[in-house]
Amino acid sequence: MAAKKACESFSKSLIEDVHKWGCMKQTGVSLRYMMEFGSKPTDRNLLISGQFLHKELPIRIARRAIELDSLPYGLSEKPAILKVRDWYLDSFRDLRSFPEIKDINDEKEFTQMIKAIKVRHNHVVPTMALGVQQLKKGMDPKIVYADLDEIHQFLDRFYLSRIGIRMLIGQHVELHKPNPAPHVVGYIHTKMSPVEVAKNASEAARAICLREYGSAPDINIYGDHSFTFPYVPTHLHLMVFELVKNSLRGVQERFMYSDKVAPPVRIIVAEGIEDVTIKISDEGGGIKRSGLPKIFTYLYSTAKNPLDEYTDLGTDDTITMAGYGYGIPISRLYAKYFGGDLQVISMEGYGTDAYLHLSRLGDSQEPLP
Repeated sequence: MAAKKACESFSKSLIEDVHKWGCMKQTGVSLRYMMEFGSKPTDRNLLISGQFLHKELPIRIARRAIELDSLPYGLSEKPAILKVRDWYLDSFRDLRSFPEIKDINDEKEFTQMIKAIKVRHNHVVPTMALGVQQLKKGMDPKIVYADLDEIHQFLDRFYLSRIGIRMLIGQHVELHKPNPAPHVVGYIHTKMSPVEVAKNASEAARAICLREYGSAPDINIYGDHSFTFPYVPTHLHLMVFELVKNSLRGVQERFMYSDKVAPPVRIIVAEGIEDVTIKISDEGGGIKRSGLPKIFTYLYSTAKNPLDEYTDLGTDDTITMAGYGYGIPISRLYAKYFGGDLQVISMEGYGTDAYLHLSRLGDSQEPLP
């Protein structure tokens, strides 16, 4: 690693080890595999899962640590990025210094350690956002941020990898819970109702709108309440929450001083053979066609300081994502993680439709950046 600071606080042998592990092949798992494997959390299965993570997590974490040290435009030298890089190196060191997992007692100890690693990385998203802002402050204002493709692509890879690491750790930790609720396998709900999750997420978004503006448009949801499929409810909640929050803000600001009643935001849940699609439609005035690509980037945030917004940051990513413009790009990554996608189509002067595609089959492998 090039940065001086890494060499000062981490031994040369650890840095060499990071590079060695960063070259190893990652192993992706599918939603279906996680679900089938986790449906019988016997001691033997937990042991196999622990042994897999003991080898897999250092590879994934090493890759990100190496990338964090070789970013363009001097981003690697920014204090916030150095802080994140140190978290990754600390976690790599913890994993590598943990002895081989031979029995269920070793596995229980290992589970406590990876739980602590997950907590250590809770604030990675706002801290990275802060690093990007530190970079922007020192940059020539004439630079067009759309041209900073390398940074956009890095952040996409980085956050996608983070979703995977947190899913693997969270799934393993959750499988230890005694007496899980019916149809719950770790983070996965085998009979998740997308209409129900959309309802909860949109109510949460509407509560924020009410708090900020004193009123909020209605939300109408169309779809079959009884339809279920296997998915991760927290991921879907996060995506719908972000999309609905944006729609509500658009409608509210467009109709705030109008005599007309604000039109409702409409959510339509459709079940196909391959995909479950959730469409979120608003009449919030839409986005200029030239501005559409910007909604998927990380360099346009308007918040003064991502960490100032939430002095007492929650551990939940939905809280830490609100307010600094990362909701849409990160929602797309959550969709892509299990083989789905997010598309946004806009009619300037009228409104926006967001199409959230979720793979119904659950057999696509994790994308491994």
